[in-house]
Amino acid sequence: PEAAPCEAQPENIPLDIIYEDDDIIVVCKPQGMVVHPAAGNTSGTLVNALLYHCGPSLSGIGGVVRPGIVHRIDKDTGGLLVVAKNDAAHLFLSEEIKYHRVERTYRAIALGNFKEDSGTVDAPIGRHPIDRKRMAVIRSDEHRSREAVTHWRVLERFGFATYLECELETGRTHQIRVHTSSLGHPLMGDSLYGGGGTPFEARHKALICGQCLFAARLRLTHPR
Repeated sequence: PEAAPCEAQPENIPLDIIYEDDDIIVVCKPQGMVVHPAAGNTSGTLVNALLYHCGPSLSGIGGVVRPGIVHRIDKDTGGLLVVAKNDAAHLFLSEEIKYHRVERTYRAIALGNFKEDSGTVDAPIGRHPIDRKRMAVIRSDEHRSREAVTHWRVLERFGFATYLECELETGRTHQIRVHTSSLGHPLMGDSLYGGGGTPFEARHKALICGQCLFAARLRLTHPR
């Protein structure tokens, strides 16, 4: 097919804005929304909404497809994202994230009952060797995986499931989903990593749209 233009276009999509100034905007992304345009999702993304709201006031470091984007969360994960509105803020936030100085706390519902009240998963993550849509814990080949650390604690137990708070020390693709699954407790609704198959999930399909994971809190140093 003919090459399609790759520049993201502004779209009048409502945003849940938590904080905004001349340097950054913090939004609560709804579950089901993709962060930036990509193959199969060329419109209706968070970037399209930000371009409409912010106009030219987004950093250009992410290019024409990902202006202002310094970190991402999965399509079916809702919650907080900080976006840079100028290049100086983008560079600053990128460095903060790179050196683990931005604290990101998530809430999740995992299947099964955790034996301990808290713990840490320190297990490297890389692309799954067979299924390219998945990530996996890979310990044998340091060239195919990167360090990944997740701290978790139990907030409430339901017997068949556990409500967790998870704090990321690193930010690998699907990190919490992969790490909880590696413990034998995939996230509720996460069919990619082993969830989605319990009777409870079958009875409540209308309420469970993808993995039960929410980016609940960001703690960061303001660029200015």
